[in-house]
Formats: sequence, structure tokens, C-alpha cells
Amino acid sequence: MTLQRSLIARHPIVSASLVLVLGLGLAACGGKKEDKKGATQSAARVNKEELTVHQINHVLGQQRGLKPDQAEAAGKQVLERLIDQELALQKAAEQKLDRDQRVLTQLEAARREIIARAYFDKVGEGAPKPSAEEVKRYYDENPALFSQRRIYQLQELAIDAEPNLVPVLHQRLKAAKGIGDFVEYLKTNNIQFAGNQAVRAAEQLPLNNLGTFAKMKDGETTFTQTAKGALVVFLAGSRSQPVDETKAQPAIEQFLHNERKRKLIADDLKGIRASADIKYLGKYAEGAPSASPLAPAPTPAEVAASAAKSLDESAIKSGFGLKDAPAPGARSAAPIAEPVAPSASSVDAATLQRGLGLKK
Repeated sequence: MTLQRSLIARHPIVSASLVLVLGLGLAACGGKKEDKKGATQSAARVNKEELTVHQINHVLGQQRGLKPDQAEAAGKQVLERLIDQELALQKAAEQKLDRDQRVLTQLEAARREIIARAYFDKVGEGAPKPSAEEVKRYYDENPALFSQRRIYQLQELAIDAEPNLVPVLHQRLKAAKGIGDFVEYLKTNNIQFAGNQAVRAAEQLPLNNLGTFAKMKDGETTFTQTAKGALVVFLAGSRSQPVDETKAQPAIEQFLHNERKRKLIADDLKGIRASADIKYLGKYAEGAPSASPLAPAPTPAEVAASAAKSLDESAIKSGFGLKDAPAPGARSAAPIAEPVAPSASSVDAATLQRGLGLKK
């Protein structure tokens, strides 16, 4: 395959991620050059172009958490995507889209990103893995994530309000007979708000707020001032779902190891920036930074404090034993106020069923 055909892999007509751009597009370059000995590795022929098992395996290798018994079915799906991509490549080449300046620019950006990433990956290979003692210490220092882990059923109200109205809303929430009563107050006074309901595991909450949630009892409410008004979070219910140290160990090891890689990369980049001759030109010369814009490497305490944000979906599912966990998405990382104690009628079935009055 020529370089021009590879360029099409980044064009908008092929809806694919960067992995597919380089994984599927550039890997397709091996099709024409395969000799007869490699013919048995062919998976399909699209007009005159060969698609190979190697290309399929390359894409499958990018899939996290793919089980062996899923590989065959996943491979068939990947092959169909490769066929679609190959057809698009061929038609795009006929239309000379590979010479489009936008495509050339996008491919160059992808090339730079991948080569730079390869360098940083190589730097990160020097990061030592955490010891068993470090894993245990991290587990013991974060009970809300592990030994005392809970699943929270949350109902949120994002309220639009002027700053002078926020204290009034806070006092009204404290005086309310329940969250339903507070919602009725907002409706009666034509105060705009948006409601949302979600089930969040401890590791899916902003860690700087996890301590507050861990102390909350079912039926309690938090109130936080935001840039647009206020955020009310009502804990409709929760259940305990602890994770023992053995089960949590892989996720903790992965997190701590990744943090060490990140620190090595940040320190290396800081060093090569310091030794490089960097001059800002044109309009970028004005107000140019005098030092590297990189944030300083975190302290051990800060590393521990970023755990919930850094545990990715695969680590959560495999390390914590969760399946089909809802994606993280708490809107606000602002400090949450101390919970408002529930009144006798704060958790009633009708309110929960209506979803804060948002459903009939």
C-alpha cells in the first residue's frame, strides 16, 4: 500500500479512532507486500487488496479485557470493519482524497503523536512495580474505596440561581420536610433546575468528596455552591459492597505502577525541555512561559488522593469485580458541604418513584 492510501485512514469518511487510523490503516500496508509464504495469513481479499490475520490480531490486541472465548467472534467483527475501511480507502484513492491538505495535516499529527507516545512508553518502562507492602498500605489508607466501599444511589439537582439566592436555597433545604418538599419549593418559585439520578460506586465519585459521601446516611443531602448556582445531592439509598485486599490488589498495583510511569515521563520531559533551545515566535512570543508548563510531580499523599480518578474502567471491573459499572461522570469536583440531616419524611417511596418530581 502506498503512503497516499494510508492517508485516507484519517479522513472523516472513515469513522475510526487513532488506534484504527494507525492500527487498521497503516497495518493495511502489509497487504500488497505479503509474499506467497504469508498467503495463508490472508483473512479476506477486497478487490485486489489483501486483509491479513496479523491486522486483525493487531486490533484485537488493543482491546482491554477481551476474554479468550470472545476472541473468535470479536475477530470476525474486526474483519468486517477492516473490509469497510478498505472499501472506503479504495474509493477515496479514486477521488484523490489522499492528496487533500486536511488529510495530510491529520496524518502528520497522528504520526507525531504515535512516535512521541512510543518514546514516552519507552521511558515509562523503567518504572518499578509497587511492592506488596505498598499495595497493602494503599489499601489500608483508603477504606472508603475498599474495605468500607459502598454503592450510592444518588439524586442530583443542578440549580440555576444568582449568588445572593444561594444562601436562601441552602436554608430552605435545611427547613424542608424532605427532598420532595424542596423540589416543590423550586417549582413554585419558578427556580430553574435540572435533575439527574445515578448509581455510583465509591471509586466513581470525585475523591475529594468521597470522605463526605462515606459519612453520609441514607436520606441525607449535601448542598454545594457552583458557578451557576447550587448543586444538591440527595443520597436516596446505599448498600455496602466491600472489596477485599486480594481482589483489589491488581487494580492497586496497576494504579501505583501507572503513577510511577507518569512521574518518570514528567521528570524526563522536564529535563529535555530544560536542555532544549525553545523560542516562542510571532504572537506566541508575548506572555510566553518562562518555564515548563508541566505540573510538578505529585507527592505520595497526592498520588493516593488521585486513585479514584485514575482507576480506569477495566481496572474497576477486573480489580473490583464490577460488571457493567456506570461510567464515571460526577459533574462537580467542588467541595461538598456537610450533609443535611434527613427529616422523618425525607425518604418516601413516592418521591423516589417520581424521580424528584421529574417523572409523572
